[in-house]
Amino acid sequence: MIVRNYLYRWIKMDPLRYHGLHADMISARVGMTLEQYLWRSVKLAFVTGILFAVIGYFASALISLQMVTGHAGISNVFNFQMPVIFDAIYPTVYIQAIVIIFSFIAGTYLGYVLLLKVPGIEKNNRSIKINLTLHNAVAYMYAMRRGGAQMMTIFRSLSDRANIYGEVALEFRQIVRDADFFGYDVVTAIRHLSETTPSEKLKTFLEDLLSVIESGGNMGEFLSMRVRLYQEEARFEQRQFLNVLSIVAESYVTLFVAGPLFLIIIMVVMGMMGGQAVLQLSLVTYAIMPIGSLVFILLIDLISIKAEKTERYVRTKWLHTYSDVTIIQKSNEEPLFEQLKKYDRLRSFVHHLRHPLESFISNVNHTLFITVPAATIYLILVFMQVPHYRDIETYIHVVDSHVVIALLMILIPYAIFYEIWSRKVLGIQALIPDFLERMSGINQVGLTIAQAIAIMVNTNLGLLSYEIRRIKRDMEWGANFTEALMRFEERVSTPSIARTVTLITKASEMSGQIGDVLSIASSDAKMSEVLKRERLAEMFIYTAIVYLSFFVFLFVVAVLTTQFLPVLANISVKGLPTTGALAGIGSIPTVTFGRLLYHACLIQALFSGLIAGQMGESSLAAGVKHSCVLLIISLVAFNFVLVAL
Repeated sequence: MIVRNYLYRWIKMDPLRYHGLHADMISARVGMTLEQYLWRSVKLAFVTGILFAVIGYFASALISLQMVTGHAGISNVFNFQMPVIFDAIYPTVYIQAIVIIFSFIAGTYLGYVLLLKVPGIEKNNRSIKINLTLHNAVAYMYAMRRGGAQMMTIFRSLSDRANIYGEVALEFRQIVRDADFFGYDVVTAIRHLSETTPSEKLKTFLEDLLSVIESGGNMGEFLSMRVRLYQEEARFEQRQFLNVLSIVAESYVTLFVAGPLFLIIIMVVMGMMGGQAVLQLSLVTYAIMPIGSLVFILLIDLISIKAEKTERYVRTKWLHTYSDVTIIQKSNEEPLFEQLKKYDRLRSFVHHLRHPLESFISNVNHTLFITVPAATIYLILVFMQVPHYRDIETYIHVVDSHVVIALLMILIPYAIFYEIWSRKVLGIQALIPDFLERMSGINQVGLTIAQAIAIMVNTNLGLLSYEIRRIKRDMEWGANFTEALMRFEERVSTPSIARTVTLITKASEMSGQIGDVLSIASSDAKMSEVLKRERLAEMFIYTAIVYLSFFVFLFVVAVLTTQFLPVLANISVKGLPTTGALAGIGSIPTVTFGRLLYHACLIQALFSGLIAGQMGESSLAAGVKHSCVLLIISLVAFNFVLVAL
C-alpha cells in the first residue's frame, strides 16, 4: 500500500510524463485508470525480475564453474587482477550475487518498459480491425440515412450490431455512451470520438462528417461517396499485405526448410565422428522445426487481413398479435418446459443421426467426435499387439508409422468435409454480387423486394438458386422478407453474408426503394471477391514453393537414408586409431539417425501444409488438406519406396 501511494504521488508530480500512455490506454479501451495500470505493471515487472534472477542464477553458476576450472572462453590477455574480495573462501558466491542482482534489475526494467508499450500495441491492433470493416459500417449508415433516420438513431443501431461490424461498432458505441450518460449533444460526442479513436481513417471520416453536419450538407451523398472511396482503398491495403506476406513466405522457406536441411546434412556427417550429433539432431527435429513453424503461423495470423468473426444475425420477436387478451400466469409448469427441452435435444440428436453428413458439413468440428475416438482405439489396439521389444529403436520403428496413420484418420475426414463446406460457401459468396446487382435493377424499376425475389427464382445463379427458392418458399409460408433473409444467413453463416443480410434487412425496413443500397452492397461484395481472387493467385506461387521445397527436403533425406547411412554402418574399424578424430567411426547409431530423418520429414510435412493454408487462404483448417497430402507422401516414401531400394 505504501508503494502504491508513492506511485500515485509520483504521477501527480509530473502528469505530462504519462500523457502518451494515457492516450494510448483510452484509444485501446483498456478499461482501467492510469494509476491502476501502472500499479499492475509494477507488480508484473517485479515478477519478471524474479524470473530473470532465476535465469541469472543458473547462468552465473555456469560462468563460475568455468572460471574455477579454467575453461572460461575469454582469455585474460591483459592480466587483470580480481579484487581482493574475490580471493575469499567462496569467490563464486560474489559473482553469482552480482549476476542475480543485475538480472533482477534488468528484468524488472525490461518488463516495466514492455508493459508500458502494450496499450500502444493494442491501439494499433484496434486501428487495423476498425479499418477492415469501416466501409461496411458506412454502408449501413447510408442505408439507414436513405430511409430518413437521424444520426443518433443510426449510431444506436450500429452500436447494437457489434457482433456483425466488430470494433468499428464498438467505437460508435462511445458516441451513444457520451450522449446517454454524459449529456453530450451529437456534435460534441462525435468530436470526442474523433479525438480518442485509434484509427486515422475513422478520425478523418468523423471530422468530415462533422463538417457536413455543421454546414447542412447532403448526408446521404456524403456517405455514398465515402463507401465507394473506402472500397477502392481496400485494394491498396491488400497489395501492401501481399508484399509483406511474400517476405514472410520466403523467410519461412529459407529458415525452416532449407536451414534444417543444411543442419541435418552437417549433423549426419558429424555423426560419423561420434559425439553428440544425435542429441543435436533431435533438438532440430523435435524442437526447432515445430516451434519455428508455430512462430511463423502466429506471425502470419497477426499480419493477415482477415474478416472479423461474426455471430449469427438474430432478432427476438415479441408476439403481440392478441395484445388485448389477458395473460394468466400458471404455476407448476416447470416440468412441462423441462420435457420440451429434452424433446428438443432428442430431436436434434435424431436429426444428426439421420443426416450425419449434413452435420459434418455444417460444422466440420463434429467429425472429431468420431475420428478422435476411432484413432485412439486404433492406437490402443496397436500398442496391445506390438511386442515389448528390448531395443527402444525397434519399438519406435514399429509404432511410429501407425501413429501417423491414426493422425491421418483424424485429419483426412476433417479436410474432406471442410473442403466441401468451403467450396459450397465460396461458391455462394462468389454469386452474391450478381444476385445483389440483379435485385438492384429490379427494385429500381419500381418492384418491391419480395417481387424481386419471386422474379429471381427463375434465373440461373448456380448454388445460390437453391437458396433463393428457399427464401421465396419461406415467404410463401408466412415469413416476411427480413425473416427469410435471416434464415438464409443462418444456413450459410459467414461474415460477409451476415453483413450483407444486415444491410439489406435494415434498408428494407427503412424504405421500399433500396436500389442504391443494393448497388453499394453489390460493389462491396464484388470488391471482396476480387481481393480474395488476387490473394489466391498471388499466394499460389508460394504454396507451390512450399510443395517444391518439401520435395527437395524429402529427396535429400531419402538420399542420406539409402546411400549415406548404410555406407557408414558398414565401415570397418580395423586398423583405425582408438583415439583422435576417427575414433568414433563404427559407433554410429544409424538406426537412430534413420528414425530422426523420418520424423523430420513427417514434422516438415505437417507444418508445411498448415503454413501453405495459412498463407493462401488465411486459415489453418484450409491447410489440413495440404498436410494430409504431404504426410501420405512421406509415409509411402519411407515405408514402401525407400525400403524397396
